[in-house]
Amino acid sequence: MKPRFVGHIGPADVVTAAHAAVGVLAVVIAPENIELAARLVLLAAILDGVDGIVARWHGGTMIGPYLDSLADVASFAVAPAAIVYVAVTSEWELVSNEPSVELAVLAIVVVLFVVMAVFRLAMYTAFDTDTSYTEGVQSTLAATIIGAAILANVTDPIILLVGTALFTYLMVSPIRYPDLLARDAFLMGIVHTAAVIVPTAFGRAFPWALLILGVAYLLLSPWLYWRDSWLLMEWKGNA
Repeated sequence: MKPRFVGHIGPADVVTAAHAAVGVLAVVIAPENIELAARLVLLAAILDGVDGIVARWHGGTMIGPYLDSLADVASFAVAPAAIVYVAVTSEWELVSNEPSVELAVLAIVVVLFVVMAVFRLAMYTAFDTDTSYTEGVQSTLAATIIGAAILANVTDPIILLVGTALFTYLMVSPIRYPDLLARDAFLMGIVHTAAVIVPTAFGRAFPWALLILGVAYLLLSPWLYWRDSWLLMEWKGNA
C-alpha cells in the first residue's frame, strides 16, 4: 500500500520535509559538534525560504501550510533549544544527572522557548499568512540569531540564556514585524548561505554579518523598516 501522502504533496512539500530532516539532524549532532548543528539550523532556514519560492513556481498544496509549521517546530524550536542547552551546559560544565539551580533555570528557558515557538507557529498559520506582516518575532529569525551567535563564537552562557528567554516572549508578543522586501531577503540570503558554507572565513565575518543583520531587524524593523509604506498601510486601514 502507498503512504497516504502520495498524491497530496508537491515539490515545495518535499523541500519542507527536507528542512525538517535537517532540523532533526541538528538536534542529534549538537552534543558532538555544536558548530555543525548551528550550520544545519541555518541551512534549514535557507530551505524554509526555498520551499516558498518553489511553491510560487509550482503551486502549493492543501497540506503545505500545516507541513511547514510542523517542520518549523523541528528546525526552529527544538533544534535551537538543543543548541542553547548544549552550549550552556558545556560552558558551565553542568552535568545533567547532577541537579543544580543553573541546570533548572536552563531547562525552564529552553522548554519555554519550544512551547512559545509552537504557539507562535500555530498563530502564524491561523492568522498571519495572508498579511504583509506578522505579529511576534519569527521563530526562523530567533533560530537564525542563535545559530549565527554560535558560529560567531558568542557563547557566553548569560548572553545565550537571556537572549533565549527574551525570544520566549517576543515570539508571542503583539509587536508587528513587516515582511522583508525581495531585495533585502536576497541580500540576507547571500550572507546566510555564506555563513553556512564558509563560517570561519575572514575571521568569521559572515556569521557576524548575519548576526548583526538579524539583531538589527529584530530591534529596528517594527518602527523603521518600510516606514513610508507602513504608515500608508496604517492610514488606509484607519480610513
